[in-house]
Amino acid sequence: MTTEKQRRVAIISLHTSPLAQPGVGDSGGMNVYVREMASALAQQGTECIVYTRADAADLPREVVVEPGHRVVYVQAGPHHLPKEALTDIIDEFTEAVVDDIEARGGVDAVHAHYWLSGEVGHALKHRLDVPFIVTFHTLARVKGAGGDLEPGFREAAEAAQIGCADAVCVSCDAERSELIEHYGVPAGRVVIVSPGVEHAIFGPGDRRGARKAIGEDDNVPLVLFAGRIQALKGPDVAIRALALMNESHARLLVVGGASGSNGHAQEEEMRLLADELGLSDRIRFVAPQPHHLLSTFYRAADVIVVPSRSESFGLVALEAAACGTPVVASAVGGLTSLVDDGVTGILVDSRTPSAFAEALDAVLSDSAMATSMSMAGAVASLDYSWTVAASRLNEVYDELRSAGLLECR
Repeated sequence: MTTEKQRRVAIISLHTSPLAQPGVGDSGGMNVYVREMASALAQQGTECIVYTRADAADLPREVVVEPGHRVVYVQAGPHHLPKEALTDIIDEFTEAVVDDIEARGGVDAVHAHYWLSGEVGHALKHRLDVPFIVTFHTLARVKGAGGDLEPGFREAAEAAQIGCADAVCVSCDAERSELIEHYGVPAGRVVIVSPGVEHAIFGPGDRRGARKAIGEDDNVPLVLFAGRIQALKGPDVAIRALALMNESHARLLVVGGASGSNGHAQEEEMRLLADELGLSDRIRFVAPQPHHLLSTFYRAADVIVVPSRSESFGLVALEAAACGTPVVASAVGGLTSLVDDGVTGILVDSRTPSAFAEALDAVLSDSAMATSMSMAGAVASLDYSWTVAASRLNEVYDELRSAGLLECR
């Protein structure tokens, strides 16, 4: 086991690398969360080894992101596997991680992200006799409540992990309430560890300069949708809302890429929908951007729309607010905690395009309100930092290291 001077944590992110481009395939806010949190933990003295599956042949064995934070690519199964097939290689992945951990002299805790990683973390707890922490990011029964039914195997796996995890990390009170409502009170602790935002990158700036940088007219109202092109994120709602807005000259930027096994088909459907609604000249589809470049798109927009069906937190909404952009978002999950309705943005109770159109028009038609929301959002975002999040998580690791392991329920 490691010494008291150097805490070491194995972070499991099986299905997607924290170094992958957000907005592509299965990469999104979770990738940013794992990468930024691991770096913040490392800066506070916790050695973080992130284990992810090698999904390409040309990947290195490991990448040192910064001192104390490395990403290890694990060979498990064929490189190009859809997420739906990853259950078949969990055991192979787990064995490879065990071998690597033992070769490094052990770890003090295992922290899994997403339910697939939770299957690995659950096994590692018992193999290595170390605390098991899980952050789900999304839950099957919460997504199912919105109509996106998940296989029963995932629900059973999540329930088993919740019954054995020494701690379940959630992003906010709303996510904790959803967890308890759908799965009951976990056997271990429920700990709120809110994500952060890198304020050196995501902060207010000159909108005119940002518009010029991305090639958009400074005199046209601009709405931004940033996220993967999948039903859960609601790009179709954003497009249909544009067609119903009173601001008939408003433009919509859709920044993101195909996601999931039928992602390219969904992306094509969104382009066809824009054509059918006669919006082709008012909608611009933009390829996924490196995370740090998203700040320019946030600053360029007059308002960002987040019409997600479910959202454990909503990192895009936080980053946009930090850049001084008002947020119009679904009143679901973590967005209800993040967006202060009427102060930093507008929460929409209905996911109908007409409801979103009305909210977007309200922001674009009232410059005084938009300016007030811009300032309030930037100030509110200062409460969120990766340094604070890492400090809270380090406290959890320390408390669990000194406590006995929880038995499976």
